[in-house]
Amino acid sequence: MFTSNISYQERIEKQTSRRTFDRSKGIAVAKSLFHECGFDAVGIAKLTQALNINPPSLYAAYGSKANLFEFAIEAYIAENNLPVNEILAPERDTSDALKELVHQAACLYVRSETERGCMVAEGMRAADQKARMISNYYCKLSREFIKNFIVQKEPDKAEELADYIVVSLQGLSAAAFAGLPASRVLSVANLTGIGISSLISS
Repeated sequence: MFTSNISYQERIEKQTSRRTFDRSKGIAVAKSLFHECGFDAVGIAKLTQALNINPPSLYAAYGSKANLFEFAIEAYIAENNLPVNEILAPERDTSDALKELVHQAACLYVRSETERGCMVAEGMRAADQKARMISNYYCKLSREFIKNFIVQKEPDKAEELADYIVVSLQGLSAAAFAGLPASRVLSVANLTGIGISSLISS
């Protein structure tokens, strides 16, 4: 009769570990890794080590690294760290609201010493096609939301302003992720606000 090299107790422990793996906590851990390092820098080895599972278990739980990234992006957005519904409330002055949006976003991008920038914006620069597709999808939703706010009072400038805001936010995110000091990121955000006022008043 053949016997496994793995003891009965070890098999039980492994089965218990699989049964008790918390998928939601795994997403939270992965979210922090992706945010801190970027999609491309987080390999399967790093993920499995952080989640304390083996590669087959990771694939069984999430399907793929890109799928896990999508779950992490959804969790990141659900945190609602940037209250855009309040900032871009319909009754607000267009210029004031957009300037606050950029300022609050910049503050968010440099709030943490490790998780800097916008996870969605940085995902748009990933080498992986699916990761880029996921990130671009949410970026387009954000741009549409911003444009719909602008069009209420500045319909002729909605497209141009929406592009200006989105591109500015992407640049601020990239700078923060690359390690630009917080004071300089916020200074650029303030300059972006001046540009917003100029575009609206022109």
